[in-house]
Amino acid sequence: MDKDITMKYSNEDITVVWKPKMCTHSTNCWKGLGDVFKPKEKPWVKMDGATTERIMEQVNCCPSGALSYIKREKEEQK
Repeated sequence: MDKDITMKYSNEDITVVWKPKMCTHSTNCWKGLGDVFKPKEKPWVKMDGATTERIMEQVNCCPSGALSYIKREKEEQK
């Protein structure tokens, strides 16, 4: 039985979602942003390796859709 695994990696602004079963190994992620995506390390996504904006840009380059992100809701400060 093949399980659909979903991994999540978060910083204060976003959660990056990785679905390895969808991955086509295009290498866009780590070739485009090697300070965040490090396939030889565990965990392989280092959310402190770049700005949130740069991480979102790179995730948007994922051709398979294996990487996506969810913006986290920020609490209003009074």
